[in-house]
Amino acid sequence: MATREEIFEKVRATLVDALGVDEDEVTLQSRLAADLGAESIDFLDIVFRLEKAFNTKIPRGELFPENFAAADASLVADGVVTEKGIAELREKMPHADVDAFAKNPKVENIQELFTVNMIVNFLERKLAA
Repeated sequence: MATREEIFEKVRATLVDALGVDEDEVTLQSRLAADLGAESIDFLDIVFRLEKAFNTKIPRGELFPENFAAADASLVADGVVTEKGIAELREKMPHADVDAFAKNPKVENIQELFTVNMIVNFLERKLAA
Protein backbone atom coordinates (compact mmCIF):
# COMPACT_ATOMS: atom_id res chain seq x y z
CA MET A 1 0.00 0.00 0.00
CA ALA A 2 1.18 3.51 -0.80
CA THR A 3 2.37 5.76 2.01
CA ARG A 4 0.69 9.10 2.69
CA GLU A 5 3.71 10.87 1.15
CA GLU A 6 3.51 8.72 -2.00
CA ILE A 7 -0.20 9.47 -2.29
CA PHE A 8 0.48 13.20 -1.87
CA GLU A 9 3.18 13.16 -4.57
CA LYS A 10 0.81 11.48 -7.06
CA VAL A 11 -2.00 13.88 -6.16
CA ARG A 12 0.39 16.83 -6.59
CA ALA A 13 1.47 15.58 -10.04
CA THR A 14 -2.18 15.06 -11.00
CA LEU A 15 -3.14 18.61 -9.98
CA VAL A 16 -0.10 20.12 -11.72
CA ASP A 17 -1.19 18.40 -14.96
CA ALA A 18 -4.93 19.05 -14.57
CA LEU A 19 -4.74 22.68 -13.46
CA GLY A 20 -1.49 23.87 -15.03
CA VAL A 21 -0.09 25.05 -11.69
CA ASP A 22 3.49 24.84 -10.46
CA GLU A 23 4.48 21.97 -8.20
CA ASP A 24 5.40 24.31 -5.33
CA GLU A 25 1.88 25.78 -5.37
CA VAL A 26 0.40 22.40 -4.42
CA THR A 27 0.62 21.88 -0.65
CA LEU A 28 -1.64 19.86 1.63
CA GLN A 29 -3.35 23.09 2.68
CA SER A 30 -3.98 24.31 -0.89
CA ARG A 31 -7.66 24.88 -1.66
CA LEU A 32 -8.53 23.63 -5.13
CA ALA A 33 -10.62 26.63 -6.18
CA ALA A 34 -9.26 29.56 -4.17
CA ASP A 35 -5.55 28.68 -4.31
CA LEU A 36 -5.17 26.53 -7.42
CA GLY A 37 -7.85 28.08 -9.63
CA ALA A 38 -9.94 24.93 -10.15
CA GLU A 39 -13.36 25.50 -11.70
CA SER A 40 -16.33 23.14 -11.59
CA ILE A 41 -15.41 21.46 -14.88
CA ASP A 42 -11.91 20.77 -13.53
CA PHE A 43 -13.31 18.56 -10.77
CA LEU A 44 -14.42 15.92 -13.30
CA ASP A 45 -10.99 15.98 -14.93
CA ILE A 46 -9.27 15.69 -11.54
CA VAL A 47 -11.37 12.64 -10.62
CA PHE A 48 -10.64 11.02 -13.99
CA ARG A 49 -6.90 11.62 -13.61
CA LEU A 50 -6.90 10.35 -10.01
CA GLU A 51 -8.66 7.16 -11.14
CA LYS A 52 -5.91 6.57 -13.70
CA ALA A 53 -3.04 7.50 -11.37
CA PHE A 54 -4.26 5.24 -8.56
CA ASN A 55 -5.91 2.54 -10.69
CA THR A 56 -9.17 2.84 -8.77
CA LYS A 57 -12.78 3.80 -9.48
CA ILE A 58 -14.19 6.91 -7.81
CA PRO A 59 -18.00 6.93 -8.11
CA ARG A 60 -19.54 10.24 -9.14
CA GLY A 61 -20.09 12.50 -6.14
CA GLU A 62 -18.00 10.40 -3.75
CA LEU A 63 -14.97 12.70 -3.62
CA PHE A 64 -16.73 15.97 -4.47
CA PRO A 65 -20.44 15.86 -3.50
CA GLU A 66 -22.69 17.33 -6.18
CA ASN A 67 -25.75 19.52 -5.68
CA PHE A 68 -25.46 19.18 -1.93
CA ALA A 69 -28.34 21.48 -0.98
CA ALA A 70 -30.61 20.50 -3.87
CA ALA A 71 -31.21 17.02 -2.45
CA ASP A 72 -32.83 18.23 0.79
CA ALA A 73 -34.00 21.78 1.50
CA SER A 74 -33.51 21.27 5.25
CA LEU A 75 -29.74 21.12 4.76
CA VAL A 76 -29.52 24.86 4.07
CA ALA A 77 -31.40 27.88 5.42
CA ASP A 78 -30.79 31.48 4.34
CA GLY A 79 -27.54 30.59 2.60
CA VAL A 80 -26.14 28.80 5.67
CA VAL A 81 -25.66 25.05 6.06
CA THR A 82 -27.84 23.86 8.96
CA GLU A 83 -26.79 21.49 11.76
CA LYS A 84 -28.47 18.71 9.78
CA GLY A 85 -26.46 19.78 6.75
CA ILE A 86 -23.21 19.75 8.74
CA ALA A 87 -24.03 16.22 9.94
CA GLU A 88 -24.71 15.19 6.33
CA LEU A 89 -21.37 16.65 5.21
CA ARG A 90 -19.58 14.76 7.98
CA GLU A 91 -21.22 11.53 6.82
CA LYS A 92 -20.59 12.07 3.10
CA MET A 93 -17.13 13.60 3.51
CA PRO A 94 -15.29 11.97 6.42
CA HIS A 95 -12.10 12.85 4.53
CA ALA A 96 -12.79 16.62 4.74
CA ASP A 97 -12.24 19.12 7.56
CA VAL A 98 -15.93 19.73 8.22
CA ASP A 99 -15.16 21.10 11.71
CA ALA A 100 -13.29 24.06 10.19
CA PHE A 101 -16.13 24.66 7.71
CA ALA A 102 -18.72 24.50 10.53
CA LYS A 103 -17.22 27.65 12.08
CA ASN A 104 -18.54 29.68 9.12
CA PRO A 105 -20.96 27.34 7.32
CA LYS A 106 -22.10 29.59 4.47
CA VAL A 107 -23.03 27.68 1.32
CA GLU A 108 -20.56 29.77 -0.67
CA ASN A 109 -17.77 28.40 1.57
CA ILE A 110 -18.40 24.73 0.77
CA GLN A 111 -15.59 24.78 -1.79
CA GLU A 112 -13.22 25.61 1.09
CA LEU A 113 -13.60 21.93 2.03
CA PHE A 114 -11.98 20.88 -1.24
CA THR A 115 -8.28 20.87 -0.35
CA VAL A 116 -5.32 18.78 -1.39
CA ASN A 117 -5.33 17.28 2.11
CA MET A 118 -8.96 16.23 1.62
CA ILE A 119 -8.02 14.36 -1.58
CA VAL A 120 -5.07 12.66 0.13
CA ASN A 121 -7.28 11.64 3.09
CA PHE A 122 -9.92 10.30 0.68
CA LEU A 123 -7.41 8.24 -1.28
CA GLU A 124 -5.74 6.93 1.88
CA ARG A 125 -9.09 5.56 3.05
CA LYS A 126 -10.10 4.28 -0.38
CA LEU A 127 -6.83 2.48 -1.05
CA ALA A 128 -6.81 0.92 2.43
CA ALA A 129 -10.34 -0.48 2.02
